[in-house]
Amino acid sequence: MSAPGPDAFVQPTEGMPAVLPAEPARDRPGSPSRGRVRVSVLGPAFVAAVAYIDPGNFATNVQGGAKFGYQLLWVVLAANLVAMLVQYLSAKLGAVTGLSLPEQCRARLPRWASVGMWVQAELIAMATDIAEFLGAAIGLNLLFGVPLLIAGLLTGVIAFSILALQRRGYRSFELAIAALLGIVLAGFLYETLHIGPSARASLHGLIPSLHGASAAYLAVGIIGATVMPHVIYLHSAMTTRSAREDAATRRRVLRLEAIDVVVALTIAGLINLAMLAVAAKLLHVPGLMSVDTITGAHRVLLERVGGGAALAFAMALLASGASSSSVGTYAGQIVMAGFLGVRIPLLVRRAITMLPALVILATGVSTTGALVLSQVVLSFGIPFALIPLVVLTGKRSVMGADANGPGLRIAGYLVAAAISAMNVFLVVQAL
Repeated sequence: MSAPGPDAFVQPTEGMPAVLPAEPARDRPGSPSRGRVRVSVLGPAFVAAVAYIDPGNFATNVQGGAKFGYQLLWVVLAANLVAMLVQYLSAKLGAVTGLSLPEQCRARLPRWASVGMWVQAELIAMATDIAEFLGAAIGLNLLFGVPLLIAGLLTGVIAFSILALQRRGYRSFELAIAALLGIVLAGFLYETLHIGPSARASLHGLIPSLHGASAAYLAVGIIGATVMPHVIYLHSAMTTRSAREDAATRRRVLRLEAIDVVVALTIAGLINLAMLAVAAKLLHVPGLMSVDTITGAHRVLLERVGGGAALAFAMALLASGASSSSVGTYAGQIVMAGFLGVRIPLLVRRAITMLPALVILATGVSTTGALVLSQVVLSFGIPFALIPLVVLTGKRSVMGADANGPGLRIAGYLVAAAISAMNVFLVVQAL
């Protein structure tokens, strides 16, 4: 199926909200204070940011750095800037309308289209789980020597433990995810300071260029690993708690959402740039350019830099896999509840979506190769989330006075078109 265009979105079905007033009333006595608004708004972008530094990023950045040195740094930077735009639009939709992107699609699309979007979103969720489970399993294997299949099962237990924090309120869950993000940041800060990637080569790598089909394949993988479809859906759901009726408070909320997104995704972007630059410095040398797997990179770190660097790398990988696995499970619930209005037990859902990853671990398929392939699959799911998001946030009938202006609408459509074009190019090259 193709992603729905602007004309596909109709008026909401009965029982679903239609539109916020174009000119809401001023703040009334009893409106939430600035401090309470700030506390309630900040945090969701950090949950989304975890998905932007998941184990799929480790795989694509290690391969990119080993094969092409610093040449693909510009792809990482561009993908991160795109991610900021996309996640802001997602946060904006939830904060203004009080409905998530899947809920809006169910309200405004024909039933068959909503079901079709759910099916593709579930397939994307399985690709996401492959990256998250494999990464955390590799991290446990590198740290403690746990066999990969058992490590994959342990990852499921860890993910549920983190998700259980939601019973104590959304803030506990968000703080736990932010702490894991901090571990990944600390790990790569340590790596960068010890290995010292070339500043001059890094700057040169920010100049756009692609050399050959293999570079294009990795570039699409990097985009798929950075702009994650499932967190486009998730972010819009997490910001519904910030929805306000009065115009002044809503403007303040949107400013805070923008700050939340910029800070969180700047951290994620720096981590991704450091990943690729470290791999370029360490592996893009004669005799080591073929070492393009996560386990291979860990071995080289241990041999050439020392046990501290290898430990920091493995800890960052485990933190990345555990946190992103929890976020992925959370997003899966949002997708099913939004598109279908149906909820199933988390245990059942996790068992279904983690099955492909466990099969890969059990059969001994190349884990890094599977990680990169999963990220390319993710890239194909981006337009299905991005096009409806851009359409909905540009409609005054949905967003009222907060609808996107011409600049944001054009930027959103250009991003969706560019990613789709890269996907077509990849298929042509493969054939």
